Amino acid sequence: MANHASALKRHRQSQKRRDRNRAIKSSIRTAIKGAKADIEEGKLAEAKESLRVAERMLAKAASKGVVPKRAARRNVSRLAKKFNSMTKKTKK
Repeated sequence: MANHASALKRHRQSQKRRDRNRAIKSSIRTAIKGAKADIEEGKLAEAKESLRVAERMLAKAASKGVVPKRAARRNVSRLAKKFNSMTKKTKK
């Protein structure tokens, strides 16, 4: 354990950040799972809304440095790709 006051403070700060980042990442994973589930079930309106929510959460987390920007873009791209393929199937 740290002995200096500054080291103790840095440890407290890193714990706070870790807890916050874990909560954000967890909610992102939940949003992505929800979007994937809606897409696979073929619910167009729900899938569109859950995709929008997941995309917003990923963008926000990336801008704050919780997840890498490229990883966020990749996740959004993959979700959008699945959504677009689902919409093409329903139109046919």
